[in-house]
Amino acid sequence: MTSSRGFLVVSLLVALLGFSDFAGAQPKDRTVRIGLLAPASGSDDIEGFLTGMRDLGYAEGRNLIVEYRVADGKIERLDDLLTELIQHKVDVVETGVVASLARPGGNITGLSLQTSEGFAGKYLELLREAVPKASRVAILGRPLASSPIQAMEHAARSLDVRLQLVAIDQAGQLDRGFSEMTAQNADALIVTPSPFNLAHRERIVTLAAKHRLPAMYGLAAFIDAGGLMSYGASLRDLYRRAATYVDKILKGAKPADLPVEQATKFELVINLKTARALGLAIPPALRVRADRIIE
Repeated sequence: MTSSRGFLVVSLLVALLGFSDFAGAQPKDRTVRIGLLAPASGSDDIEGFLTGMRDLGYAEGRNLIVEYRVADGKIERLDDLLTELIQHKVDVVETGVVASLARPGGNITGLSLQTSEGFAGKYLELLREAVPKASRVAILGRPLASSPIQAMEHAARSLDVRLQLVAIDQAGQLDRGFSEMTAQNADALIVTPSPFNLAHRERIVTLAAKHRLPAMYGLAAFIDAGGLMSYGASLRDLYRRAATYVDKILKGAKPADLPVEQATKFELVINLKTARALGLAIPPALRVRADRIIE
């Protein structure tokens, strides 16, 4: 990568790479081409981003073209897809990132889904409110997704809950993973917010229903697919905010001068239809706290 490019990163899900060709220009007066590269498909990413761009005066069909690429949960494909977008001579690239920003370089900035350690424990606390008798909770995550699991272990000790990590990194392992959960008498499930899990959300939600496992998810997209409940950052809000970074980069701002921001809007979503199918009665106190309820 040359120094004339800058990444805007929404850690775990989206990054933006800006070119400096428009520095000093008025990009709204000419058509700009944005490349959007996501690790997994979802509706909130592109819609939130386009809403943010429209708020800033950019509209598809007038002065904005969006090239969309999806890695389908296969993180190893991101580099090749990014190269493809760069070859299309896009002005800004929005790319999926799942690893930590351990080596960001001087040309990376953006928004992060990373939260305090206590946040991961919130998954377990909310799930326990919905399923008070749950004493053994499975966690579906990839082998490297360890930090949120460590935080949940701390919360589990205080709630007298035993955790069962089911490490999955291939779609073909999902059936086996859920069989392991039921074999070890899991009462409930937490699905970590990884691109792999997001890409396979429909299969995961189907298997959770099949094995009658009440599940807490880290992203609302799982609830729209029929999952029970989710708590996490609003992706729509993050992508909308990412548009402001694009605008600044197009106007010549250096990514190194744009501080990385964390998520500020979080939402609890509950699917009552799924709760009824599982024979769960969601406590009124939990329903009142929900930002969105699916009947």
